[in-house]
Amino acid sequence: MPTKHPRLNVVLEPPLYQSIRRLASKDGVSLSLKARDLLRLALEYCEDLHWSKAADEREESLGKKKPLTHKEVWP
Repeated sequence: MPTKHPRLNVVLEPPLYQSIRRLASKDGVSLSLKARDLLRLALEYCEDLHWSKAADEREESLGKKKPLTHKEVWP
């Protein structure tokens, strides 16, 4: 049956495969759905790290003078 969604083949070590299989079984979902959800969470975590680092860099570069208020930026 054709699908609209791209597919990804991944080779896993047996312990990792078994862990994902157990989680999928516990949640009553397919192995594919559990792997997709775990990948999505990992990507969100990576994005959070990226934006947190960007925010820290911006905060360090603010300087000592008072930053602009919201009203000053968005009149």
